Amino acid sequence: MLAAIRGILEKTNNINRSSYIWNAINAILSAAQCPVILLVMTRTNGVRDAGVFSIAFAVATLMLYLGQYGLRRFQSSDINQKYSFAEYNCMRYITCGAMILASLAYCIYGVFFKSYGMEKFAVVFLICMLKVIQAYADVIHGHMQQRGRLDVATKASSTRYIAEMVSYIVMLIITRDLMVSTFVCIGVSTIVLMLTTINAAHNYCDTLKPSITAYRFRLLAIEGFPLFASLFLNMYITNAPKYAIDAFLTDEIQTYYNLIFMPAFVIQLITHFIFNPIITTYAKLWLDKEKESILKLSSLIRKQCVIIIGLTALALAVALTIGIPVLSFIFGVDLSDYKTELCIIMFGGGMLAYATYFSTVLTVIRMQNILVVCYGVVAATAKIFSGYFVSRYYLMGAAELYAGLMTILAIALAVITIYGVGKEKRALL
Repeated sequence: MLAAIRGILEKTNNINRSSYIWNAINAILSAAQCPVILLVMTRTNGVRDAGVFSIAFAVATLMLYLGQYGLRRFQSSDINQKYSFAEYNCMRYITCGAMILASLAYCIYGVFFKSYGMEKFAVVFLICMLKVIQAYADVIHGHMQQRGRLDVATKASSTRYIAEMVSYIVMLIITRDLMVSTFVCIGVSTIVLMLTTINAAHNYCDTLKPSITAYRFRLLAIEGFPLFASLFLNMYITNAPKYAIDAFLTDEIQTYYNLIFMPAFVIQLITHFIFNPIITTYAKLWLDKEKESILKLSSLIRKQCVIIIGLTALALAVALTIGIPVLSFIFGVDLSDYKTELCIIMFGGGMLAYATYFSTVLTVIRMQNILVVCYGVVAATAKIFSGYFVSRYYLMGAAELYAGLMTILAIALAVITIYGVGKEKRALL
């Protein structure tokens, strides 16, 4: 059976085409997890439980970046194999351990400072543990992408996402219990991980045994830290309004914010599956250090920026017209009072797409150190102002806070990207 599963994952007539298609499917499924489960949960468990799940998912996604340590993009673009898979793998064991401890610490903090009950404590921690599985799978998927088989990685990941969603939804309908549903989902996810990712890994990894020296660990930790810090801070900035709502408002309001926030990820989702498969292409053009290669890279960057503008404009048009009626119908919750907030958030989603894209380019051209400064300044801004905006202006304050933070971040990273690529271009002219 295991050999048959490997055969299915690897079967393709065109690796590049398959990589693009399955990367798109994987990105859609990843972004759809939370809204699809919320869609069911608002009907089976009500608005309050949906709010608990929303903040749990937001916290777990933040912790996921600790588990991944920002190394996926670095690993995928490490075409000269500066570090071996055994070293990346060992690093992932360590960061996943840190993720578990940090998740537990956050939940304990929630009990003492955010009035978490034991049920909310358990649900938040269990959702974090579900993301630990994704964090570990990611290091194997990064190696598959490095070996030119992004299609295999995304097929395995997509299968796991589907299994998680189906198992969670079925258990919600049967039990209407968040903890039981999450427990079952973790078990299903682990089984699918073993059958797909771990099973297929034997064809691409010489060994799954982790191995790294103390010296090499320090090197990789230092080199990866700017990526981890920037991505971790980026997720904190993105979810800052949610954390503020969790601290100052109610679980019900958390649900309303998350429902109108969902469409903002559509823009980032589409741009993600457009540019994620070409990270290796960007890296090759940059490493080539030839005039034609740098000019081509500049052209690709400009085209991607135009695409993001178009998608943002389209998203705003939809938000202004049919956005609220569609969201209200899909989730079974009246959102008619939040049209303005939705439009503001959609604009912020476009800015997030730009910020994510420019951070990827800066990683490829190895200017990731500057990312920490940019994200650090914006994260500090979020920490200072989030409580004020949310406690005083409620959902409107949360929407304005989100859009403002994303705009500042996008502009800063755009300027740095233009400078970095332009400097190299001028040196070759």
